[in-house]
Amino acid sequence: MNQEVKLMKGNEAIAHAAIRCGADGFFGYPITPQTEIIETLAALKPWETTGMVVLQAESEVAAINMIYGGAGAGKRVLTTSSSPGIALMQEGIAYIAGAEVPGVIVNVQRGGPGLGTIQPSQADYFQATRGGGNGDYQVIVLAPNSVQEMADFVDLAFELAFRYRNPAMILSDGIIGQMMEKVVLPPMKPRRTEEQIKKECPWATIGRTKDRQPNIITSLELKPEEMEKRNLALQQKYARCKEREVRFETQQCDDADYIIVAFGSAARIAEKAVEIARGEGIKVGLFRPITLWPFPEKQIAELAQKVKGILVTEINAGQMIQDVKLAANGATQVQHFGRLGGIVPEPQEIVDNLKKMMNHE
Repeated sequence: MNQEVKLMKGNEAIAHAAIRCGADGFFGYPITPQTEIIETLAALKPWETTGMVVLQAESEVAAINMIYGGAGAGKRVLTTSSSPGIALMQEGIAYIAGAEVPGVIVNVQRGGPGLGTIQPSQADYFQATRGGGNGDYQVIVLAPNSVQEMADFVDLAFELAFRYRNPAMILSDGIIGQMMEKVVLPPMKPRRTEEQIKKECPWATIGRTKDRQPNIITSLELKPEEMEKRNLALQQKYARCKEREVRFETQQCDDADYIIVAFGSAARIAEKAVEIARGEGIKVGLFRPITLWPFPEKQIAELAQKVKGILVTEINAGQMIQDVKLAANGATQVQHFGRLGGIVPEPQEIVDNLKKMMNHE
């Protein structure tokens, strides 16, 4: 089969993949550094070819609630934004999680807090993996580190969102969103018919229950006993997700004395740092979590038993390091190196901090 290879930005890959993966609708609002997503969708005009709705909402709050409505009808819908915009969406994301409907959110991170900077950051890790809204809920979080994965993860995010009836987030950043690389776009997938949606999503508002009453999509429950049942059911679902959906990648970890743990664009930089360190005789490997939730805690725990130290590299003040420390459980030293304010670390800086950790064993 002939593959279609394109040169494009990560943001553009998201837009092309959404159309090709059979998305029914996009609802979003412009914000740097992800505006190319909605611009590309507007230029491609998928409403003329596939029937996909593309709408610039009046705000991020409106966009996430449009996702809630579309998802409640069993549609494949997504929204994209960047850090401050995602912050505005948190109430709606909690509603979607509580009502157990599938939706996809893309966050092309920029520096904060607040308005911050338009430069790249990874400081929304807590916001994504801890759930910035109210209540005990989780968002499935995928962290791409290439333009190819930006394209690939759109369909995967939809798959996981529908499998678990849960919001799924692609947590990217300004580096991956703006960089240009070759990408193999996914094949065109036909949009589902109304009959297919009714069959696949019997819970959706367009379906009917056995007594022919309309389905009701809500996160509200006034009786405490019933609310506890719903919460316990959510926790059971999250446990199944943690058991089945952990994804990660390792490089040169088999003989490593030290491990660098990094995700997204920081993992790209860490790859070069591993190459430099290996060239100097330091046995170091790279562990890249692909699912930030569910987090690959068991795999990191196993590595922690074998190595002398773990260096967590992030473009933030230290967020994922908390999950790494919990996983390592004191089996080895865990230290952090990161840059802030939109400054991207250099590979040599990572190597230098690795050496500092080695000297303080």
